[in-house]
Amino acid sequence: MTCWIGVASADHVSAGVEGGFAQLGHGRHDAVKALHRDDWLVYYSPREGMGKGAPVQAFTAIGRVTSDKPYHAAQSMDFNPYRVNVDYFPGVTPAPIRPLLGFLNLTRDHVDNWGLLMRGPKRRITPEDIRCIAKAMGLPSDNLTRIE
Repeated sequence: MTCWIGVASADHVSAGVEGGFAQLGHGRHDAVKALHRDDWLVYYSPREGMGKGAPVQAFTAIGRVTSDKPYHAAQSMDFNPYRVNVDYFPGVTPAPIRPLLGFLNLTRDHVDNWGLLMRGPKRRITPEDIRCIAKAMGLPSDNLTRIE
């Protein structure tokens, strides 16, 4: 089991949660090929829309990967992104990143320039970090014990 932060606009995260999938890096295979069944994925959303809209700067969804490997999705005639299926936890609330910066292994030594760490489609994180984020999102503690 590996823990990941995926980076996507809040609009794109909402579509993924509604559809039960994750799509990273605009659907590139290399962005999702490292995600495997039972991996944890939490989304960080910098803005409402892709490159536009109001800043969000929060963790917006969390779940477990259920696919064995990425697959092509038929989204439109000229866009067939790679995806993995994700079982998202319902009822969580977005957790702003700023209050967590000093606590996350990923950011605690980079509090002044944490935004650079949130560029690109995904980042591998520690189980401690995903537990901290999940708790901030209000994920019930019985789910947190499953993070190894």
